[in-house]
Amino acid sequence: MKRFFTTLKNIFSIEDLRVRILNTIGYLIIFRIGSYIVLPGVNPTHASIVNPGSGGVFGLLDTLVGGSFTRVSIFALGIMPYISASIVVQLLTVAVPKFAKMQKEGDSGRKKLNQFTRVLTIVITAAQSFGYLKSILSPDAIYNPGIFFTVSSIVILVSGTMFCMWLGEKITDKGIGNGISMLIMIGIVSRFPLAIYQEISSRSTSGGLLIFIVEAIALFFIVVGVIALTQATRRIPVQYAKQVVGNKLYGGKRDFIPLKLNSAGVMPIIFAQALMFIPPLVASMFRDSDFGAYMGSTFADFTSWQYNVLFGTLILVFTFFYTAITVPSNDIAENLKRNGGFVPGIKPGKQTAEFIDNILSKITLPGALFLVIVAVLPAFAVRVGITQNFAQFYGGTSLLILVGVVLDTLQQIESYLLMRHYEGMMKSGRVKGRSQFAAA
Repeated sequence: MKRFFTTLKNIFSIEDLRVRILNTIGYLIIFRIGSYIVLPGVNPTHASIVNPGSGGVFGLLDTLVGGSFTRVSIFALGIMPYISASIVVQLLTVAVPKFAKMQKEGDSGRKKLNQFTRVLTIVITAAQSFGYLKSILSPDAIYNPGIFFTVSSIVILVSGTMFCMWLGEKITDKGIGNGISMLIMIGIVSRFPLAIYQEISSRSTSGGLLIFIVEAIALFFIVVGVIALTQATRRIPVQYAKQVVGNKLYGGKRDFIPLKLNSAGVMPIIFAQALMFIPPLVASMFRDSDFGAYMGSTFADFTSWQYNVLFGTLILVFTFFYTAITVPSNDIAENLKRNGGFVPGIKPGKQTAEFIDNILSKITLPGALFLVIVAVLPAFAVRVGITQNFAQFYGGTSLLILVGVVLDTLQQIESYLLMRHYEGMMKSGRVKGRSQFAAA
């Protein structure tokens, strides 16, 4: 305990780190306050969503935005349209040569892609806002329904999403951790106390406390497993050739290339989750037809086998896709060759790239399957009788985001401490965060 307080003292004794932590807290407070501001023209006492409390995909969306969705807040759509826009842009960088060229142009190319992502976010938010107002929001909750309310509400919802995106960028620049990820995380954490209360209340019968303790122990081991998935790596040995510069001998050291079991981080499950919102939204617009009714009842229920099969398939696809983007084997091999490094027994250049790609393919498949298992665990938890809100912390997007953001934030804090020659946060070694988690 003494070491814990010493670490806290060291953290707040670093002025830059202290300012960044306080900035992060301030921006998150603003985000939480905004999530309780009800959309103008909506009656808060009747601001119910279609099928309230039924959970499903809309329940998951409500969790990701911290309850703003069901409160009909100005932040009702949160940062999710930005995530969807990022998915589209990253797909374009692979499929369209013009976007692929922009990605390789360095800072100028990234600025162009970011600008295009922002414009696309506005378009997606406007479309989702219209669907939200017309198909999901209960008509009794609107004071004066009409064209003026629809247009003004769409403008406000778009502005709310853009403001959330601005808050995320501010946290990244002036705070600690990845801003977009922090906004999603704080929304998830805000639901955790209520989830625990609901679970304890549902176990109020005899033996209920014992069952809850068993559930808590199971949750602990699931969290440990997710952390292991996050930090597991396959190290490829690299040898650097000796070089004579003047009268001195340089190089000759041995190093490793750490390839993560789950190099894509949590992004595949976020991408897949964002796409899983589409079928229920489309179905809600055609609810009078048999097809719309089937789609609505099937894909709004995250415990249905159809939902989980599609969800798992999307995760597998996005895991390989995102891994190929974040870990370019050709670039790694070229950088090794340029710096005089080589994998023992493998020729530099093309053969090294093929070797790295082969290793990456072998570890990505089990990592992707493990990610699918974690993603569908909440559905199994609900099936065995755990309340839906509490079950969402047994895996899926919620748990992966929480673990990823916490590890990434701890890694940044650890870096500040080590730079100022303070003792790290862990005795057993440095915190291994997941820097590639930076969400879109």
